Amino acid sequence: MERYESRVGPDGRAVVRVPWRGPALLAHSMYNKSTAFTREERETFGLNGLLPSAVSTMEQQARRVYGNIVRKTDALERYIGLAALHDRNEILFFRVLADHLEEFLPIVYTPTVGRACQEYSRIFRRAHGLWITPEHRGRVREVLADAPFEDVRLIVVTDNESILGLGDQGAGGMAIPVGKLALYTAAAGIHPAHTLPISLDVGTDNQALLDDDLYLGWRHPRLRGDAYDALVDEFVEGVRSLFPRALLQWEDFRKGNAVALLERHRDRLPSFNDDMQGTAAMAAAGVLASGRASGTAPPDQRVVILGAGAAGVGIARLLQSALRAAGVEGEALFRALALVDIQGLLLEEPAIEPFRRGLGWPAELARQAGLRPGGPQDLLAIVRALRPTVLIGVSGAAGAFREEVVRAMAEAVERPAIFPLSNPTSQAEATPGDLLRWTDGRALVAAGSPFDPVSIGGRTVRIGQGNNAFIFPGVGLGTLVAEARTVTDGMFAAAAARLAELVSAEDLAAGSLFPPVSQLRRVTTQVAEAVVRQVLSQGNGRALRDDEVAPAVAAMQWEPAYPVLEPAGNA
Repeated sequence: MERYESRVGPDGRAVVRVPWRGPALLAHSMYNKSTAFTREERETFGLNGLLPSAVSTMEQQARRVYGNIVRKTDALERYIGLAALHDRNEILFFRVLADHLEEFLPIVYTPTVGRACQEYSRIFRRAHGLWITPEHRGRVREVLADAPFEDVRLIVVTDNESILGLGDQGAGGMAIPVGKLALYTAAAGIHPAHTLPISLDVGTDNQALLDDDLYLGWRHPRLRGDAYDALVDEFVEGVRSLFPRALLQWEDFRKGNAVALLERHRDRLPSFNDDMQGTAAMAAAGVLASGRASGTAPPDQRVVILGAGAAGVGIARLLQSALRAAGVEGEALFRALALVDIQGLLLEEPAIEPFRRGLGWPAELARQAGLRPGGPQDLLAIVRALRPTVLIGVSGAAGAFREEVVRAMAEAVERPAIFPLSNPTSQAEATPGDLLRWTDGRALVAAGSPFDPVSIGGRTVRIGQGNNAFIFPGVGLGTLVAEARTVTDGMFAAAAARLAELVSAEDLAAGSLFPPVSQLRRVTTQVAEAVVRQVLSQGNGRALRDDEVAPAVAAMQWEPAYPVLEPAGNA
């Protein structure tokens, strides 16, 4: 591993010691400035003749690169163009991404990253991060020691089994950790030298991938059971040993594994699952914001969640906790919150899966509501019986919010809040345009993927994107600043509450329940500060005074600008 050595020079600019020169320096994406190397740097580092004569500014480079990328009309080609920039010049990549975050978020993240996962073995250019396979059992720590930089603070890891709504993508799932960490840097300012994407490539049950001669992953059926658990345990111990200051984010694990791994390891090292906890906080923020728009207090909300997997369970648990804090208990708590899966309303039965326990309705209460246990319980019947104020979709079932379901909800509620959160776009439970048309423009809509504004009734409605990017970068940054020993549910509740507060009156008037993505950096900073304060209130991290929180958050936020380079070692 390489040490990234940086200090602040007398002029306030970062000074970085570089152990490379000549072609090796130009090939190192973290240090390469390309045509922005100064005359002095070209002389010092043996670059004379290796670059065109002109010395460019970063602004000139960014304009050139941006023009080349937006010239491509296909989203996947834009993804490839940005990835190529990331491969050769990381600082310029993050400058361009940060300056055009609203435009490029759908490229580096959902929905385009889903296509990138599916096409990964065909568009592969250069490896980022680490792959750990069952062949590395007994020496996972050695593999982790091959990480590019030694001071890793933030790891995003996936086993590739539940990528977005696309399922098992094998080695292609690596595009998700790479994309998430790009957002950590662009939105939260985490320096890229402190980040590490990891794929636990434990095989795939996607037969099409196994049959593809271009497939790049470990070409075996998925590892499961005790052998899988042992490999993950070894991975966690390796992280604790080599990167003791690191935060670990679990990403896109199958629901059973997602819950089990979080519970098994959350107290062994700071870690969280974004699909469960990040999605939950984002949805909770949307519910709070919708209450502001409709005048519905939190205890008066009735929420139906379609999809009882990891995301749905995460949302339900966080909302359940918030309702309890608002004084809702007993039968009223059940009536306020319902999880729905393919069989209908989730019931608290002996056979209920452990990770869902406590979220199912008592059978007698379901009967009282007119929903006969074991009888027909389609979504339409549930909406008619429960009259929800909020309908959330995390099912991955495209079109599940049918017209008759939405109209039934709108008959009972003046301002129904409807969140088709499944992504990519092809998996959305409904389109915002349809939802607004079926409710005569009354619905409060947030979507998991980006959608264009909708014109209806002589006004234009801006569709807020219920994107986890409003949550996880701030939670991650706040966790690192506070040096939290564990990542608690209270930290996500604090993040949700702060995000909801940051939805302005102008946003609500425009029909949006979330801030514009263009404000993501500002929102992330505010969310991080709220998370730090929550850690302080719990006594779960380092000691900070309240007036030290904002400066501490700002101090950890890196801005993509070229540092001054000086030789180190044999350079």
